[in-house]
Amino acid sequence: MPADPPPSAGEGGFHAAALWRDAMRIARLVANDPHSCGGVLVRAGAGPVRDAWLAALHAAMPKAAPWRKMPGGIADDRLIGGLDLAATLAAGRPVAQRGLLADADGGIVVVPMAERLSPGTAARLAAALDTGLVRVERDGLAESRPARFGLVLLDEGIGEEERASPVLAERLAFWIDLTDLSVRDIEADTDQLPRPPMGAAVLGEDAVTALCQASAALGVLSLRGPLLAARVARIAAGLDGRSTVDEADTIEAARLVLGPRATRLPPTAPEEAEESDAQEPDSQEPDEEGGDGPQQEPQPAPETDAERTASELEDRVVEAARAAIPPGLLAQLAEGGLRPKVPRAGRIGAAAASSRSGRPAGSRPGDARSGRLDLIETLRAAAPWQRMRGREGRRLVVRPQDVRIARFKQRTETTTIFAVDASGSAALERLAEAKGAVELLLAEAYIRRDKVALVAFRGRSAELVLPPTRSLVRAKRGLSALPGGGGTPLASGLDIAMQVALGVRRGGGTPVVVILTDGRANIDRVGEAGRAQAGADALKAAAALRATGIRAIFIDTAPRPQDVARRLAAAMDARYLALPYADASQVSGAVKALSQETR
Repeated sequence: MPADPPPSAGEGGFHAAALWRDAMRIARLVANDPHSCGGVLVRAGAGPVRDAWLAALHAAMPKAAPWRKMPGGIADDRLIGGLDLAATLAAGRPVAQRGLLADADGGIVVVPMAERLSPGTAARLAAALDTGLVRVERDGLAESRPARFGLVLLDEGIGEEERASPVLAERLAFWIDLTDLSVRDIEADTDQLPRPPMGAAVLGEDAVTALCQASAALGVLSLRGPLLAARVARIAAGLDGRSTVDEADTIEAARLVLGPRATRLPPTAPEEAEESDAQEPDSQEPDEEGGDGPQQEPQPAPETDAERTASELEDRVVEAARAAIPPGLLAQLAEGGLRPKVPRAGRIGAAAASSRSGRPAGSRPGDARSGRLDLIETLRAAAPWQRMRGREGRRLVVRPQDVRIARFKQRTETTTIFAVDASGSAALERLAEAKGAVELLLAEAYIRRDKVALVAFRGRSAELVLPPTRSLVRAKRGLSALPGGGGTPLASGLDIAMQVALGVRRGGGTPVVVILTDGRANIDRVGEAGRAQAGADALKAAAALRATGIRAIFIDTAPRPQDVARRLAAAMDARYLALPYADASQVSGAVKALSQETR
């Protein structure tokens, strides 16, 4: 996203003051009815500004309303409820415990670092927001509890890549960004917010139509947008003591709910009727003999006062929502719309199951000799059956079917193996591309924990020039001494690249092979010249690489795309890219795109 031009001191101060007033108004609206509006997505890092807003929201809530903060990595039994192990063991029968969401019924759940929520946790929160219930069907329990709460997602992500779950964001009425506010922009009396009165207001048909028209004009794709805006309009009217939603409530709802959701700019003025339609030719009466003369077209009925009023309301609502689009989003929309989301950067390796180490990922029935015993889950599985098993005294009876084995997931390193054709007159250009791509990928290796290796084939053989490494100094030293010229032993290059990839896989890593060549092999596997045999050996080596299941990219560096290169790419089930004028950034981008698919 391009940087916005810096506003003048007056403009910046006015914008900050208006943003903080909107944030305070949102706090009052959420406190009035947390569940109906879903909640708030707050984009801001930890600091006094965010703390002041949270304190204002807390002060505006009714005194008895629950306020719960959700810990990171919360387990399902603590989030939605489950078996109370201690009480169950004492009673000899299943005893349920309330989860955090049920405890928050009628109040607020605050989620720090919302950009790191797992998909499973986000799905459970979304289900509770949709139904107002939490359902527990596990550990011999089957029950539902009310959970009508509002959600406050604290998004602390850096950049566009780190964002809170869109599944949750679209269910929250309000999206506010406090990133650019400082302490001096905060009003001094934010902790003196009165408790909002409760009330319900009637929403008229004109207001509903205006909100739907504004949603369509702004390109809000989800139907939740106008639905939440309608709820906010009713809350705003009730908060101000009105029994009916008026124009100001409708405009405020569109401004606060629909503006931040915009995906396109609405027209600045209604489209004018075409001049040709405005100037109709005079109609002629049919002739006396009853012939078919020009007929007069039926004129539209004149617009009534009610229709004119509704149309004017729609225009005002659209303009208010347009004016509320955040400046950064407004600049992006003005350039031609939202850009497609790119895969998140910084994900480390591919997720792989592990039986002994890594991040906990639940448990499964099994034999304790085949993994690590999950004692707590084993007791949970055994506890509901103690009365039926006729336990002696206070002894717990555990049977083999109760044993649970802990499951783990760990991220593996991704190693990109470049197999570079260093033969012929164009070798210097290809090597320059490979060297630049290796250096660009290594620049991110410390963040992504990736490694890079380089195989070069030229003359009559291939060699591993750079073993897997994330050391930039070592890579530059190896690349600078790499010569070029000679024949094209493509099969040997593919064989060595496959051997390196298999070694990476045996070590627990995730290999990706990138081949840069024009595909015209002329040296066979034994080092003899001959295009026919060399081509056959290259196809066999490609088929062997495909059999391993290793992901690969085939970059055709010929001045014109070659059929032989396409056949080789198909034989190894590789992604084919024809990049005759590829530079280091193009090669690096293609490699990173494929690496993201393996994660």
